[in-house]
Amino acid sequence: MALDPQLLDILACPDTHHAPLDYDAGGQTLTCTECGRIFDVKDDIPILLLDEARSPEQATGEEN
Repeated sequence: MALDPQLLDILACPDTHHAPLDYDAGGQTLTCTECGRIFDVKDDIPILLLDEARSPEQATGEEN
């Protein structure tokens, strides 16, 4: 089951800039268009917690 398109229209990054999110249905993730944080979607529920998000560096394996 995929996320409802109407829900995707209103979802935004929980950081102070509240930028739109891009949905990757295959990877079950939402990515912020401004800061690049990656939020997982588990059981069709977006996990929009800053503490649970991955940074772009973590996603590409460039973390120190």
